[in-house]
Amino acid sequence: MPGAEINFSGEPPGLAWSGRTAAARLPEPPRKLDSREAAVLRGIADSMALKLACHDRGTHRRLAPPASSARAVFEAIEQVRVEAIGARQMPGVAANLEAMLEDRFRRARYADITSRADAPLEDALAMLVRERLTGSRPPKSGQKIADLWRPWIEERAAAELDGLALEINNQRSFAIAVNKLLIALEIADGAPASSSQDEEEQEQSGEPETSAKPDEGYPKEDPSADTSRSETAESAFDISGACEKASDDVPTGELDGQADQDLSEEPGHPRSRIPGRESWTAGPEYKVFTRKYDEVVAAQDLCEPEELDRLRSYLDKQLTNLTSIVSRLANRLQRRLMAQQRRSWEFDLEEGLLDPARLARVVADPWQPLSFKQEKDTAFRDTVVTLLIDNSGSMRGRPITVAATCADILARTLERCGVKVEILGFTTRAWKGGQSREAWLRENKPSSPGRLNDLRHVIYKSADAPWRRSRKNLGLMLREGLLKENIDGEALEWAHARLLARHEQRRILMMISDGAPVDDSTLSVNPGNYLDRHLRHAIEKIENYSPVELIAIGIGHDVTRYYRHALTIVDAEELGGAMTEKLAELFDDRAPVEPSDRRRQSRAAVSRHWRQA
Repeated sequence: MPGAEINFSGEPPGLAWSGRTAAARLPEPPRKLDSREAAVLRGIADSMALKLACHDRGTHRRLAPPASSARAVFEAIEQVRVEAIGARQMPGVAANLEAMLEDRFRRARYADITSRADAPLEDALAMLVRERLTGSRPPKSGQKIADLWRPWIEERAAAELDGLALEINNQRSFAIAVNKLLIALEIADGAPASSSQDEEEQEQSGEPETSAKPDEGYPKEDPSADTSRSETAESAFDISGACEKASDDVPTGELDGQADQDLSEEPGHPRSRIPGRESWTAGPEYKVFTRKYDEVVAAQDLCEPEELDRLRSYLDKQLTNLTSIVSRLANRLQRRLMAQQRRSWEFDLEEGLLDPARLARVVADPWQPLSFKQEKDTAFRDTVVTLLIDNSGSMRGRPITVAATCADILARTLERCGVKVEILGFTTRAWKGGQSREAWLRENKPSSPGRLNDLRHVIYKSADAPWRRSRKNLGLMLREGLLKENIDGEALEWAHARLLARHEQRRILMMISDGAPVDDSTLSVNPGNYLDRHLRHAIEKIENYSPVELIAIGIGHDVTRYYRHALTIVDAEELGGAMTEKLAELFDDRAPVEPSDRRRQSRAAVSRHWRQA
């Protein structure tokens, strides 16, 4: 694809779109790149290039099943299709993709799974489809989950699996065949949309694609990495004739496992008011001395599995009584959410579905007109919630224990209601500045260095990961030495950026903190309100210009002076009730989320500023 831009960064890999221009984000390669790491990086790049060449976003969006669980499987299989097209024609690409999958499954520790309940169905089914399309066995680390699901899948849908290979080069036919496979497996309960409905929906739809899997399978930031490098690719994969794309000239969507960042510029688009990531700064007076030592890390990568098990067991033992209290509150929240998802119908209409209950009166009086019905739209919208938890040293003890348990119970409750939950934490890698301060000292202490510590942002549970696979990670919050200092503003921007990449209609960010941002190293060489101003600037950006709904809960600290929608509690024991009540208030609000006139004016002014810049 001419003009496709390639960026190397510490962020998870993915594809983003602005109009018809694609931007591919690849992991920052380490300075000493061995052959295995090189193959993994090439595999991620090959996967993106194949999706650019052989995938049509419009066709995919229209034929994807509506249920989130079925859609996740559908998207995983579509990614297998585009990768199989390249693997069948190019042995080198096949080897790179094999290395990428092996690395992803190894990081997810799939080889350690012994029960089908813990084995993700979408990955297992994708590997069985890959086996049918390419003849290749699943990678070594993924064989266990594929073999756990193989008897169950092949007993119910062996014929549908075998038929997929016949449609590999036609995305539309393949998508219809995948829908039939999902119906046979009782994952989906409806047929694909008709072609006439497809065309109508395509004209009206402006929503981005959905994400199928968590980010955790790919490398995160490398501590030795320096600033990001970028280049422009003259073309993506050139495999003309290898696949028939649908007639719609719609560019491709996200990489499998990553959310698509649809950076639409159209007026009225929900993200048209969002500044670009590069322009989303912390204000003219805020800067960072170096990002070289910052890290975004999955919780399971910070300690051994045995230690995670021990910490989780300790967490469960400490909070037996609290769990029952928070569970009652969570069940109350669940009842509210489920009530909003109930379907209802309008009767006695002139068009719609024929109402069989009204046929008796037509038989009695043939002059009576036929009666039709239509299903009402529910106010409950596709939703994702991010819980951003302060992992600073002042949270040590009872507060962090309560926060971990409440997050665990809420994640389980919201998952039962079809609401995806992401749990994130933020702290620093060291006390008193760490390697960033040492670098500052080596450079003879330049004045006004800005933020002067090494950030550590922790992913305890990504939005697409099921609760059962992430529950152990929350025990990491109790690990001695993890909780250090807190730089809230940058953590808020990081969590917000992850939410912007999501496809859900409604996105909620809940900040849980017990104090103002404090980092001794930064504040010792900058003004005393340096981090405080930074936090206020980040909050103002989100509250005024973003579709993300931001709420905050302060534990023993008044956060209402920072956040427009906030609640302060005196004791950590009140946290469970506060979290459930604030979420219930948001879900009970049936009014559409629209910015006020003042926000519109501010947004227009800021948009003009960014255009001029």
